[in-house]
Amino acid sequence: MPERGRSSKVLSVASEIFPLIKTGGLADVTGALPAALAALDVEVRTLVPGYPAVLEGFDGAVAATWAGFFGGPARLLRGSRGSLDLFVLDAPHLYARPGNPYLDASGQDWPDNAERFAALSFAATRIGWGEVDAFVPDVIHGHDWQAALVPAYLEFAGDGRRRPATVLTLHNIAFQGQFPAATFSRLGLPERAFVPHGLEYFGDVGFLKAGILLANAVTTVSPSYAHEIVTPDGGMGMDAMLRWRGDALSGIVNGIDIEVWNPATDPHLAMRFDVDALDARAANRYALEERFGLAPGPGPLVCMISRLTTQKGIDLVVEAVDAIVALGARMAVLGSGDTALEEALLEAASRHPARVAVRIGYDEGLSHLLQGGSDAILVPSRFEPCGLTQLYGLRYGCVPVVSRVGGLADTVIDANLASLAAGVATGVQFADVTVDGVVEAMSRLVELHARPDAWRGLQRSGMGSDVSWTQSARLYADLYRRLVP
Repeated sequence: MPERGRSSKVLSVASEIFPLIKTGGLADVTGALPAALAALDVEVRTLVPGYPAVLEGFDGAVAATWAGFFGGPARLLRGSRGSLDLFVLDAPHLYARPGNPYLDASGQDWPDNAERFAALSFAATRIGWGEVDAFVPDVIHGHDWQAALVPAYLEFAGDGRRRPATVLTLHNIAFQGQFPAATFSRLGLPERAFVPHGLEYFGDVGFLKAGILLANAVTTVSPSYAHEIVTPDGGMGMDAMLRWRGDALSGIVNGIDIEVWNPATDPHLAMRFDVDALDARAANRYALEERFGLAPGPGPLVCMISRLTTQKGIDLVVEAVDAIVALGARMAVLGSGDTALEEALLEAASRHPARVAVRIGYDEGLSHLLQGGSDAILVPSRFEPCGLTQLYGLRYGCVPVVSRVGGLADTVIDANLASLAAGVATGVQFADVTVDGVVEAMSRLVELHARPDAWRGLQRSGMGSDVSWTQSARLYADLYRRLVP
């Protein structure tokens, strides 16, 4: 990589990016990291699919045209949206579909997802080969399985062309991009790529597996998660490959965009506030109670903003909700996911009217109000690569209650006797990720909430935490520099 003072070039490749298209935390990361890297003389341009939501209002110049590109014509558009510098892969036969970028209207994976995201990786590869004169990257940084074939195309289809360094970031190893063997013939790779040190994975095609083996560096989104995924329990079948990669694997904790998530300027709040004006949070709590139909009460108002899945521990909350209400807490839930869990939460709300409220779906503005008006946020995940909602909670004085896994363990300091005495505690951690563990953690929270001085100390410590991208962006910049001296 060029020395500090010369701008280096990184092509980020992602299937979603905030604020253009978002289904989860991946979009927040890919949307915020480029600005933090720009301060370190790293020029980032992000390649994203040309979904309708991305193309709307995007007036990009044509940087390349490709005929017969995974079943149809494609254009590579170059331009900007807000502060984001983008390449957009405009391939209507692959991406001109409404709604969720991965699922059809019935909630099923699009049957051609392999081709859709192989095309994204191959477009990135062609940029890496230098086919777009205006931007020739030193590093291609792919995110998750949807961009994991970039190292494979460089390895098996390069034919001696220039080869930028590659980084693959694992945001959640549970999603691996595994497809039937018949898919391979549609990916435009030579037969020698369908081998154990390539795409072949137990007889199938493995996108993420290929990326893990072939990328120059593999990162994940917290140090603790990097340790967890090299174990049989945490590796989801890929632990042996990750152990084999050795020092090529590292963990860099996520940050958040502290301009978008700033309680002093947030337009979604009923009243803005900062660490010196925490009493103003009461107006947001009142607005939240009104929106969710919750009755006022002396106990803590606890929110959950989550995909409603067993990975996120939502089934534990379903079983624990009666005990949580009995402790004196109230709950406001925003999310969607497994139908059975959605229905179970709605049934819990019907059992506890005005004490438990559930909104199925996602609302960006409402998620801000939940952070600004709730006393605490519950994140009881069975595993969590990083998590962002607890970081938003810290920023907004919404005390996190988290399971001691992955990035949750790395970003929240448990309110034990020593940390409370030292004034550094920022939340509640629990190691027993069971119904009893959730209830015990909530009991601790209720007790802390009843101690105003201790509670304000938790809020102030959390709001004083550095949850920005500053430190993590520096680690990424150092990684790029090691790969391209």
